[in-house]
Amino acid sequence: MDFDVIVLGAGIVGVSSALHLQDRGRRVALVDRRGPGEETSFGNAGLIESSSIVPYGFPRRLGTLLRYARNRSTDLYWDYRALPAFATWLGRFWWESSPERLAMAARDMLPLIRKSVAEHDALIERAGLGNLARDGGWIEAFRTRAEFDQQAAAAEVSARQHGLRLVPLDAAALRKREPGIGLGFCGALHWQDPKSISDPGALTKGYARLFEDGGGTLLTGDAATVRAEGDAWTVQTSVGKISAKEVVVALGAWSDTVFAPLGYRIPLRAKRGYHMHYRPMQAMLSVPVVDTEEGYVIAPMRGGLRLTTGVEIAARDAAPTAVQLDRAERIARPVFGLGDRLDEKPWLGLRPCTPDMRPVIGPAPRHRGLWFSFGHNHHGLTLGPVTGRLLAEMMTGATPFADVHPFRPERFR
Repeated sequence: MDFDVIVLGAGIVGVSSALHLQDRGRRVALVDRRGPGEETSFGNAGLIESSSIVPYGFPRRLGTLLRYARNRSTDLYWDYRALPAFATWLGRFWWESSPERLAMAARDMLPLIRKSVAEHDALIERAGLGNLARDGGWIEAFRTRAEFDQQAAAAEVSARQHGLRLVPLDAAALRKREPGIGLGFCGALHWQDPKSISDPGALTKGYARLFEDGGGTLLTGDAATVRAEGDAWTVQTSVGKISAKEVVVALGAWSDTVFAPLGYRIPLRAKRGYHMHYRPMQAMLSVPVVDTEEGYVIAPMRGGLRLTTGVEIAARDAAPTAVQLDRAERIARPVFGLGDRLDEKPWLGLRPCTPDMRPVIGPAPRHRGLWFSFGHNHHGLTLGPVTGRLLAEMMTGATPFADVHPFRPERFR
């Protein structure tokens, strides 16, 4: 065999998995069609989100659903042509988002969320990437008093329950804390435990360099060429066919290009999202800020202020649209002092999501040596290193630090 393990996908999940497997003595090849961190791992809001205990569920408020139905919001935009393909998935997502089932999902995800910052910290220190990491958490800002009061009460209960540091801010305290925020918000919640990254793509590339420095092999190749040949798995790469006893599918929203031809019917869908960088015309933010009621994030990045949009429901390969970004930009520009656009065109990324809001992590039930690690539901950057550790523990026979049962691939039948 050329390698012990081939990891397909050089996003944050794949790179982290390759590193943790290498740390446990495995000879690993990391294969992607592009460079590390150049797809979804490049374009997120940069949050290592240790305070998001409850997953992003399907809205249950009637007013929110009516607003979404009109398709004029900034946090959700849908292409009617894609709805038939999403209908069953959205129905399951709605069912899984009932209060009882959402609480179950939160309990299942909690061990991973709790360790997310610590696992990143360990890799950041080893890779010498401390210049990309920012302490200080993030801010959840509100435009209406009723929404702020309701969310603040619930947040304070969650913070006490999980030992999180939370500071409520009124409008004056918010502007004092962040002079780069203008009028428009009545209050905010400052979650202090999370960290943020000023260049998520560079972080993933830095982890990949750490992998290569440790003797790992990074190759360009087509994951769709993976084949089971005898007792091995093979993949075509730029240096020819390589083989290994085990293969990990960590392709994010493209993971179905491997598991679907092998007969697995895992309900993975891609929620699309956009970002654009702007020249700051006011003071630079010190931490990411979420406009909660409008559904976008403004984050300080090395490339300027990054506006990251909410969710677009559309076919994975459909042409990009300007609708959601334009809507959010109009709302954000006066509040955050957004200047000129700095990117040639909006960046479009794909968030790999499962309807039960849990990733798929574990061995494929019908193919020896095939492992899955995808579907991180808006939290790929947050959960990359901790997922890599959990997967490596499973693959090397160590005792996993968390219960792996909720993430098993065979839960979808």
